[in-house]
Amino acid sequence: MADTRNVLILFDVDGTLTPSRLVIKPEMKAFLAELKKKAVLGIVGGSDYPKMEEQMGGAGFKDMYDYVFPENGLVAYHNGELFSKMSIKDHMGEEKIKVFDNFCLRYLADLDLPKKRGTFIEFRNGLINVCPVGRNCTQEERMEFFEYDKKHQIREKFVAALQKEFPDIGLKYSIGGQISFDVFPIGWDKTFCLGLLDLSKYKEIHFFGDKVYPGGNDYEIYEDKRTAGHKVTSPEDTMSQLKELFFKD
Repeated sequence: MADTRNVLILFDVDGTLTPSRLVIKPEMKAFLAELKKKAVLGIVGGSDYPKMEEQMGGAGFKDMYDYVFPENGLVAYHNGELFSKMSIKDHMGEEKIKVFDNFCLRYLADLDLPKKRGTFIEFRNGLINVCPVGRNCTQEERMEFFEYDKKHQIREKFVAALQKEFPDIGLKYSIGGQISFDVFPIGWDKTFCLGLLDLSKYKEIHFFGDKVYPGGNDYEIYEDKRTAGHKVTSPEDTMSQLKELFFKD
C-alpha cells in the first residue's frame, strides 16, 4: 500500500522527547507510535547512535521511526537501514584535528570547576563534542554543572576562546544539552539532515526542539525557511503542542 502521509515531523531528543540525558517515557513512546500513523517521523540529535538508542528506548529503536539522524544527520537511517554517513576526520584531516584537540586540552587543564570527571573530548563520526565537566559525571554532577554554567557561562566562554583561536578553520560551535557543546564544519548543523530528504514529498515540514536560541543546537533548523519551527520547554510540552496540531478532531 502506498504511503499517504505527506507531513514530516522532525524532533530533537534531549528536552524535547526525553528529559535531558534520560530515557524516553512509555507514554511518549506510545504517543509517537500513534503520531506515526498521521505523519512521517524523524529523530535528529547531536549525540551518536549508541547514546540516542539508549535514550530512545534501546535496541531496535531506529526501526520505530521513518528517519533517524544521529550526529545532526551525518549518520542517517531510513526505515532502520543506514543510507548516508559523513566523517569529520576525512573532512578536516588529522593535523587540524590534533591542533584543535591540543588547544582544548590546554584550556580544560586551566579551567577551574567545582568538579571534573572524565571524557572531556569525544570524537564522533560527524562532530567533536567538548564537555568541560566530563561526560563521565553522574546525573547529580550533571545538574550541578548545568546550574554553575548558567551562572558563569563556562561553555560560552570556552566557545569564544575557540572562535578567537581558530577564526579561519571553518568550524561552527553549538551549545546543547546541559554539559557540553558540539563542534562541526560549517553547514553540518541539524539542517544537514534536510539535504538528505526529498522535501517535495511533504506539504508540511515541522521541527520541534528546545535549544532554539542563537548558539543552541536547534537554532538553525528551527529558523530554516523549509521548516515550521516549534519551541518546546519539555517532553510534556512537546506532546501538548502535537495534540493541538494533529489530534484536535
